[in-house]
Amino acid sequence: MKTIQFTGIDTPASRIGLGCMGMSEFYGPSDDAVSLKVLERALEIGVNFLDSADMYGSGRNETLLSNILKDKRDLIMLATKCGIVRGENPRDRRIDTSPAYIKSACDASLQRLGVDVIDLYYLHRLDGTTPIEDSMGALKDLADAGKIRAAGLSEVSAETLRKAHKTFPVSAVQSEYSLTSREPESNGVLKACADLGTRFVAYSPLGRGLLAGAFRSEDDLSEDDSRRSGYFPRFVGDNLKKNLGLADQVAAVAMKRSATPAQIALAWLLTKPGVAPIPGTRKIKRLEENAGADTVYLADDDIAELETALPPGAAEGGRYHESMMETLDR
Repeated sequence: MKTIQFTGIDTPASRIGLGCMGMSEFYGPSDDAVSLKVLERALEIGVNFLDSADMYGSGRNETLLSNILKDKRDLIMLATKCGIVRGENPRDRRIDTSPAYIKSACDASLQRLGVDVIDLYYLHRLDGTTPIEDSMGALKDLADAGKIRAAGLSEVSAETLRKAHKTFPVSAVQSEYSLTSREPESNGVLKACADLGTRFVAYSPLGRGLLAGAFRSEDDLSEDDSRRSGYFPRFVGDNLKKNLGLADQVAAVAMKRSATPAQIALAWLLTKPGVAPIPGTRKIKRLEENAGADTVYLADDDIAELETALPPGAAEGGRYHESMMETLDR
């Protein structure tokens, strides 16, 4: 697996990471024992960039990772996030990026993870009231105290990124980016990242499984999978029917390249300078498939075909429910 560097972090990171959210929540039943086997296998094949958050499973995801961190901490480039304060329902939440909360949340994450320092610590969302300079100041304090090595932001505008970077270097910006979510190309965030030396981390790079061909209807998803609840509008009713047609276009390119659709979707992202995708999975087979994208070659004609078939705005339905879209810094 090829590696990349993040500003402020000595440990090289695999350029394809592993999003750990689904191991604890949102996409149907999970099994901690199975997830630990996936994590072990990830390190065996060179996938060491692990991405978590304190809100995933209301802390359970970080506790899960502590099981592998206790013996393999030096091998792992560890990222986690704070800022979303959960209620009992996934939609019942508030955002807090006040300095006091950031510092208390970091201490809680360190305890759950069982580590002394977090490599990359993100603000998951911004609360819209705390000045970004104050929030970044808190992250600087945490770095000065040796509790984090680098700071990141998630779902922020280019303007906010540039403003934040003046207070403390932003090593990474994490936002949704895939063939069905191409907003970072037009909203200035990718350019701002390039200008500042900030790594762009693409979450949901497989369109939450759509581009991987993981399902063909809502019935293929478990009853408690949030994709069939309206939480993610692209996966319900007529929206899903249309979006499956987009996935078929990716599959057509995959056939020509003797690769899987997931590998093509990830390989496309890897052609974008500074971008590091973090696909999530709870299956070893899918993990190995995703990692295989590291060696998939896309010719200029392949890239043009994909971008023509899935132009910006092609996906039907919003990325999130409207109430969640309001929390994004756009």
